[in-house]
Amino acid sequence: MNLFEGHGNREAKIRYLDGDFQILSPGSYVVCAMTGKQVPLDELRYWSVARQEPYADVMSSLEADKRAGVLPNQRR
Repeated sequence: MNLFEGHGNREAKIRYLDGDFQILSPGSYVVCAMTGKQVPLDELRYWSVARQEPYADVMSSLEADKRAGVLPNQRR
């Protein structure tokens, strides 16, 4: 049985870790914190451990870091 089978089309609850994530509540997707797009768990590659947020792609992740003021060259 596939890890993602049997959980229907509902949002998963995830704890985001360094280089990995832990599924707290089963589901088939998470919602990007920047775009609102559903991201299937098997396609989830970008998230923030500090903010505990998933992102649909690298550009969404970069924009979230800009908004949070955490980029190295960014003034706070």
